[in-house]
Amino acid sequence: MAEQTEVLEQIDPRDIGTPDNWIPRHPELIRLTGKHPFNCEAPLPLLLKQGFITPTSLHYVRNHGPVPKLSWDTHKVVIDGDVSNPLTLSMDDIAKLPYIEFPLTFCCAGNRRKEQNMVKKTIGFNWGAAAVSTAIWKGVPLRYILQLAGVKNDENYEKTRYVCFGGTDKLPNGYYGTSITLKWAMDEEKDVMLAYEINGKRLTPDHGYPIRMIIPGIIGGRMVKWLDKISVTNKESDSWYHFHDNRVLPPNVDAERANKENWWYIPNYIIYDLNVNSAIAAPAHDEVIPFSSFSSDSEYTLRGYAYSGGGRKITRVEVTLDDGKTWLLSDLFDLEERNGRTWCWTFWSLKIPTHSFVRSSEIRVRAWDCSQNTQPENLTWNLMGMMNNCHYRIKIHVITYGKDVVLRFEHPTQAGNNPGGWMVRQHELEQKQSAPANTPANTPANASKSESSSKDPKYTMEQVKQHNNEKDCWIIIDKKVYDCTKFIPIHPGGTTAILINAGTDCSEEFNAIHSDKAKKRLATFYIGDLDDSKRPKL
Repeated sequence: MAEQTEVLEQIDPRDIGTPDNWIPRHPELIRLTGKHPFNCEAPLPLLLKQGFITPTSLHYVRNHGPVPKLSWDTHKVVIDGDVSNPLTLSMDDIAKLPYIEFPLTFCCAGNRRKEQNMVKKTIGFNWGAAAVSTAIWKGVPLRYILQLAGVKNDENYEKTRYVCFGGTDKLPNGYYGTSITLKWAMDEEKDVMLAYEINGKRLTPDHGYPIRMIIPGIIGGRMVKWLDKISVTNKESDSWYHFHDNRVLPPNVDAERANKENWWYIPNYIIYDLNVNSAIAAPAHDEVIPFSSFSSDSEYTLRGYAYSGGGRKITRVEVTLDDGKTWLLSDLFDLEERNGRTWCWTFWSLKIPTHSFVRSSEIRVRAWDCSQNTQPENLTWNLMGMMNNCHYRIKIHVITYGKDVVLRFEHPTQAGNNPGGWMVRQHELEQKQSAPANTPANTPANASKSESSSKDPKYTMEQVKQHNNEKDCWIIIDKKVYDCTKFIPIHPGGTTAILINAGTDCSEEFNAIHSDKAKKRLATFYIGDLDDSKRPKL
């Protein structure tokens, strides 16, 4: 368990100059939105290697903005609204109350989103297949807190009332908040808690220190971090993020239509429960098996994870090597049940003769849960890129590697802006085929005014570095220079998001999270190209 209790002390160099430059973070985490805000996942093989319980330092993180600096000694949680005894509780007050503690898998609704982005760009960044983790959480049952506050338990409360949660984080569109029904909150078997410990220690800043919501069986986006307010109301949360995040809109609805026709407020499309999903961790991306290592009895063990939502147990995981003609049943490990519900993932494995790969071009996996839900063969695109749970596919290639012939395995994508993956190759090929002659595909600086020529001004990196403040802000994206000074006050993501990148190359950050519409708007701020001819040779 040494890895599970690892204490990080080093500040990652990538956090220097950001509002989060006080938080130690694991250097192997893959950053999905550049240096800030912090959104990350572990490499998939590393995640599975840790075992059933994910070390806190490698647990995936979803932050919408800077992490609030909070203190256990001064933090308070207010419980108000339709209750007879409103409360204001300190952390010491909460820690003295009866608690529950159990392992829980939770997952971002955007897990495996990059696969959707390779079909068509969504408005979300590139989660890989490791936006899922399992930890042991400890906290006070929400129902106990609500009972202390004197929640009015009349015969109609289950149909008409909600419990709304709010956090202290300051975001461009107000506080982050969401809600569940009061019926859900008061159900003892739902195990909803106010958590203050993860894996036996107090929460870390990225995971909501000093207190957060834990709601088993649903997406991570409902588990508000840095919790400071709970309200019992007759309406769902009024937070902008409750409506404009974590929705699966129909595939024919684009961003313009969603905003114009208010699709965000249609209740049918809100996400709560996780859907059934699975992925393959072994073989890893770019793993090779030399033919010279084959023998008549050599075997290979496929490995991966599977999970479902709502407490539904994974009942089987199947693998096909012949395009679905036959399915092989895997072994399941580490199932955990609590009150008849399964809140955790399962690990699966399947041992096969190594020579089986030679006759196959693809490995596919699908999971089933106790409600007979299973994964679709193909993905269904949606605007936010949420809830992708199609069959996870690994391509098998026979190639010459040095003096040997080897099998090479290729996953669909790699997390973030990392290169690699058969879907990425396919996407890049389609871009090249559809791009106009002599025009690089999908480069932000190619649109209209920003299309550079030999006559455009050239700026060195040293020159750009001088323009690094709110009154004079230049940035570099894909070797092109933009003066964003006038855009700072009206930037939808707030001023900080631009200013922490002032005078730097922020290509990774920009391309990770911005839509084609934003890239076209960027063109109006183009002032010239980066002159890197004078950079010292390494």
